[in-house]
Amino acid sequence: MFKKFSYEDVSAQNQVKASVQRKIRQSIAEEYPGLEPVLEDLLPKKSPLIVAKCQNHLNLVLVNNVPLFFNIRDGPYMPTLRLLHQYPNIMKKLQVDRGAIKFVLAGANIMCPGLTSPGGVLDEEVDAETPVAIMAEGKQHALAIGFTKMSAKDIWSDLIEELQRLTAVLSFPGVTGNLLYLLHL
Repeated sequence: MFKKFSYEDVSAQNQVKASVQRKIRQSIAEEYPGLEPVLEDLLPKKSPLIVAKCQNHLNLVLVNNVPLFFNIRDGPYMPTLRLLHQYPNIMKKLQVDRGAIKFVLAGANIMCPGLTSPGGVLDEEVDAETPVAIMAEGKQHALAIGFTKMSAKDIWSDLIEELQRLTAVLSFPGVTGNLLYLLHL
């Protein structure tokens, strides 16, 4: 989304009223409790808070002309990558394997195998419709911020169902154990 972002994409910038500023602060505080100690430094009450409206229903929250948070279509506020690199523990994390890194950086969605393969890490407490930091195997900083479509439990149950279905199809009588050949999915 931000790969080809420029100032021409901003359609309007408005300094928000104090009541809207309180609502934004409260929403961010509820979504990211790990930011509570530094929230006053990030979003000072006396400093003007500007919301920039961009194409594709994107809203940027700016403090001192620095984008800190964004949301899409009145959804939850998500931190920018720069802010996430400064405070890496504010979001739940998912880790993709090395093979998925170049595709994620190119803008591809993350598929279940990228999270459930040996290099991937899937946090069991992630619910559906949750903003998450996308980490990469062997890398220190997040490479993307995403929004889950499924919960971690659903991802694992779908994976187990798929493996059980494939195992049932590829089982041969008279052979101990199941043979499972995945040629290409």
